[in-house]
Amino acid sequence: MSLLTDYKAHSQERQNEGGLPALPLTAEQTAALVELLKANPVVEAEYCLDLFKNKINPGVDDAAYVKAAFLNDIVQGNVSCSVISKVEAIEILGTMMGGFNVSPLVEALKIDEVADAAAKELKNTILVYNSFNDVKELMDAGNAKAKEIIESWAAAEWFTNKPALDEEMTLTVYKIPGETNTDDLSPATVAFTRSDIPLHATAMLQSRMEKPLETMASLKEKGHPLAYVGDVVGTGSSRKSGINSVQWHMGRDIPGVPNKRTGGVVIGSIIAPIFFNTAEDSGCLPIEASVDALETGDVITIKPYAGQILKDGAVVSEFKLAPNTLTDEMRAGGRIPLIIGKGLTAKARAALGLGASDMFVAPSQPKDNGKGFTQAQKMVGVACGIAGVKPGMYVEPICTTVGSQDTTGPMTRDEIKELAALSFGADMVMQSFCHTAAYPKPADIKLRHTLPDFINSRGGVTLRPGDGVIHSWLNRLCLPDTVGTGGDSHTRFPIGISFPAGSGLIAFAGVTGMMPLTMPESVLVRFKGEMQPGITLRDLVNAIPYQAIQDGLLTVEKKGKKNVFAGTIIEIQGLPDLKVEQAFELSDSAAERSAAACSVQLDKEPIIEYLSSNIALIEKMIEEGYEDAKTLQRRADKMKEWIANPELLTPDADAEYKAIIEIDLNTITEPILACPNDPDDVDTLTNINNDPKRLKKIDEVFVGSCMTNIGLFRALGEVLKGEGEVPSKLWVAPPTKMDKEQLTEEGYYSIFAAAGARLEIPGCSLCMGNQAQVSEGAAVFSTSTRNFDNRLGKGSQVYLGSAEVAAVTALLGRLPSVEEYMEIVPKKITEKNREGVYKYLNFHQVTPTQLRNLVHS
Repeated sequence: MSLLTDYKAHSQERQNEGGLPALPLTAEQTAALVELLKANPVVEAEYCLDLFKNKINPGVDDAAYVKAAFLNDIVQGNVSCSVISKVEAIEILGTMMGGFNVSPLVEALKIDEVADAAAKELKNTILVYNSFNDVKELMDAGNAKAKEIIESWAAAEWFTNKPALDEEMTLTVYKIPGETNTDDLSPATVAFTRSDIPLHATAMLQSRMEKPLETMASLKEKGHPLAYVGDVVGTGSSRKSGINSVQWHMGRDIPGVPNKRTGGVVIGSIIAPIFFNTAEDSGCLPIEASVDALETGDVITIKPYAGQILKDGAVVSEFKLAPNTLTDEMRAGGRIPLIIGKGLTAKARAALGLGASDMFVAPSQPKDNGKGFTQAQKMVGVACGIAGVKPGMYVEPICTTVGSQDTTGPMTRDEIKELAALSFGADMVMQSFCHTAAYPKPADIKLRHTLPDFINSRGGVTLRPGDGVIHSWLNRLCLPDTVGTGGDSHTRFPIGISFPAGSGLIAFAGVTGMMPLTMPESVLVRFKGEMQPGITLRDLVNAIPYQAIQDGLLTVEKKGKKNVFAGTIIEIQGLPDLKVEQAFELSDSAAERSAAACSVQLDKEPIIEYLSSNIALIEKMIEEGYEDAKTLQRRADKMKEWIANPELLTPDADAEYKAIIEIDLNTITEPILACPNDPDDVDTLTNINNDPKRLKKIDEVFVGSCMTNIGLFRALGEVLKGEGEVPSKLWVAPPTKMDKEQLTEEGYYSIFAAAGARLEIPGCSLCMGNQAQVSEGAAVFSTSTRNFDNRLGKGSQVYLGSAEVAAVTALLGRLPSVEEYMEIVPKKITEKNREGVYKYLNFHQVTPTQLRNLVHS
């Protein structure tokens, strides 16, 4: 009885926390519940049965294993249950989606009493993986029900048994004017709650407006589901948790899946591409259409097939559903289940000797215009086994490298469980603990103890808390000209190409080793001329939006915003001699442009140097006990293979681009900053200083994030050397533990300490803003990736720029003039010490003792 008493008490506690549903049962609680169900009579039978059916996670969750084993015992006659018959046991197994329930259902096909029921459930189960072969063997052996199942899968009844997307939907508008970034939907300050979807959803829009939850509740009184509407929707990171929150408030329950919902509608004049794709994957309908005529409280009718939004009977906005497969995706419950189900149907049809199915909408493919391919189009082509992939083509490239970080890792873990996967299909899957390393909450500590085994047991690699930022590590595990993805928008490989995604697609890519992709158009950014004195790579990062604004291809204003980069691939040329670490500063910034991906054209020599260094690092990781050792060694071996035959893909001369932006390095003669609080709002240091509306005094300076490398911290140290304590509050957070160890060895940490810096452990620190934050309302200069409202601290006003400008700003307590910057930096970073300052970590060039000291934990 203690289980029921405790769970009721827990349920009441959750109810008191704002009407939250109780958490799903653990494996231990499920085992206790099973014992109650074995009793005769069953105490509180109705309550126990409800818990058993609806409060246990499906797939390959530990609790699902206990649940499936008990139901299998009922079906096999090993135990009896007065409230669950054999047929009812089969029906409950059918709600468990896949994984531990499949084998019991297949075995039940051999029992006449329940074979019909088992066949019915298997016909609608698509997560069967290798159990398909077991069903086929039964069919080949003459089992009629097994044949029915194969034929059903071949006919795609798992799909046709679901309702099609409605011809019309009546909804109430909940509009957020301007831009909604995903920090609004899923605040980083409560990132540790993301896997608890109902709890995390209580934070949705709380930092953006007054009483958002109460507003939604009042709007629902109109009797219609809500539609999330905005001018620009979904920029930023944390896309899956943002979608989860939207669906929790605006979607519908999933039978047999506790504390998670599907469905919902998002309408935006612009929807950030990764947010759009994450909505697709989750069964949330994304519609890009003008929202100028829509206001909160409007009751609208959406006609998806006609592409119309009506208010008061009149058409107020028109759109075209894209991709053209969106109707099938919504019917299947999302893009991911559609892909898996279509694969099962194809496999079943092949087993029956049938041709391809015509049940599904075929992805529209562009006509070949006879033109050549860009570098990115060739990379994706190689991953698909073809020469290249033109914009608009739907493809499923091999996903060679997959990254997951700790604030999305729990969701990715849960998605992997729902996919019923016990191993990874991707060649390299890495999990980090960089977002919560510095100031872990109890939930973070628990995750550190449980997630590594989950990832390692499936063949993945886990970093350790304090190792540093995932991107700085994952980049070192990349292979040239390959495709990857990651559950953080800054997964932007400096070699190869990455298409970041939400945690659902990360799980899918990790499990299957491929990812769905409708190929975006490319924007070419071509640098020419010579780098000018005092100019840094970060200035070139900001020069990209700066030039786009001059060319009329980008606007800062959100209403009617123009952004040529949104949803495209940014392809960068003209800087072939960059070190790979430098190239990442450019590719990383593609996230702030709302681009789908980025590629950088480099020469072979810096890549060979980088891979040689990384091989030494990987092999030392194996010696230090990092898991999974086989996965790490396989990646090192593939790097050696590439170095032995170093070939790089290059664009064809006649390749076509959506736009070409040329940046003359000769014209960039002073630092360029992103101004508060928009990474697109860029301007020169002179213009900023001459603008009376711009902040000049700086309260706090942050040097850190994945945008930095060891050379930038040396530069900071050189500027601060001998200057004593700085007037600004200075935060320093190296991206990796190797950087920290080397900087300590070289004496830079003593310089930072003398300057009064707050020294953070390697990791995301202020960049994420989920734990440490700047003072409320502070004026900040940061080297981090983005500066959305409240990102680094409540009410903070944040400039983004180079570590060199950050150093001078910290020294002065204000933004420097161009003259001050150009006077101070050359005096500190001279031609004599410059090479040593900007020297990168080459692990293959250090002694074994030095390498051990750098990597050892």
